[in-house]
Amino acid sequence: MTKNLTIYTVIHQPQRIQLPANPIPDGTPPEKMKDYLFDDEMNKYYLNKVASECYFPATKMFRELMDEGWKMSVGISMSFIEQAKLWNKKLFSEIQEFVAHPNLELVGIEPDHSFLLYMDIELFMEKMIWMKKKLEALFNKKINVTDTTEMFMSNDVYYALQKIGFKGAVMDGRPWILGWREPTYLYTHPDEKMKLIMRHWGLSDDVGYRFSNKSWPSWPLDAPTYAEWIHQTWGDFVMLGWDFETFGEHHKWDTGIFEFIRHLPEELDKRDITMRNPSELIELYSDSTHSMKTKEFGCTWAGGGGVEFFLGNYAQQALFRLMHHVINKAKLTENKTLLDLAIRLTQSDNLHLIQWAGAYGQEAEVSAYFTPDEWWLLGPDKLLTEQQRVYINFLRAMDRFV
Repeated sequence: MTKNLTIYTVIHQPQRIQLPANPIPDGTPPEKMKDYLFDDEMNKYYLNKVASECYFPATKMFRELMDEGWKMSVGISMSFIEQAKLWNKKLFSEIQEFVAHPNLELVGIEPDHSFLLYMDIELFMEKMIWMKKKLEALFNKKINVTDTTEMFMSNDVYYALQKIGFKGAVMDGRPWILGWREPTYLYTHPDEKMKLIMRHWGLSDDVGYRFSNKSWPSWPLDAPTYAEWIHQTWGDFVMLGWDFETFGEHHKWDTGIFEFIRHLPEELDKRDITMRNPSELIELYSDSTHSMKTKEFGCTWAGGGGVEFFLGNYAQQALFRLMHHVINKAKLTENKTLLDLAIRLTQSDNLHLIQWAGAYGQEAEVSAYFTPDEWWLLGPDKLLTEQQRVYINFLRAMDRFV
């Protein structure tokens, strides 16, 4: 029976692109191109909407719980931080107070939520080093454990993170990755140092995805039931991984999600379950680490756990090729501003938001739900072509800088 519980959450808001695409006028300097690529009005709207429904009430709830002994960890994208600092300073202050709590561990995360790791591993490492320094300075907390993008992990990414100096990383504990192993133990690649903390995908998704699904046989889920499921899980610990937006955005307040979490600590205490943060798990179980080879094919926490959720249809594959091209072209210019814009255009969100193209079922419904309502006014086909046009316009605008 499990006696230790770790909770990890991710705070992120994407930099949504402008659709329909805007041509970039000849002579536009690099520092002005952002205005033609990204939709600041839309990004500001959604940041403040989610702040009202999720960020403010959820951080208040978690701070109160941490005052009573609750522990948790959080990864925060620079994409979110930049928007909060620009458009909602009260929210940014709230996040600073939240992160400052002694019971909260700050976890690293790919700063732009990008798939740069697929395109240039050295550039990915540079961005992760930059992220670590930036977040540590911003929040005055040391980062020992890291996430990547969508909990992506592969053999090369493992070695890249280890070379940077992280003590541990999180990844999704899917059966096709673990085989006969369980996600409730600390792992490391054979003969290597960096530890891997596995997300228990089943128990995580019971809250992250299924909590408000009235057709789910276990609906409505209550705190005693969930605490017992955790308690009955065999292993050293359970790590639960959720989008922070689970609380109030993905599941609205009237689903009971806040009351569920507020009652969970009491039920965990009844079962003698101790809450730990990721670094504590590494300290506790480093001497009993289990060996597991990291896979050459990457895994994520989205969809079925592979990269098919992001690269499974023709529209995603076309956009992914354009992402490669903008990175390559920007590197040829040797212009930092253009490279930063190119990296931002590789955010995984742009692939996530078109998973629905030619697809059906629950995953397509999730993708369609996150696609901005404003984009649907274009119609599905034009939405896809205009999205590609954003990248093409940027590629052409970089011509004179090469």
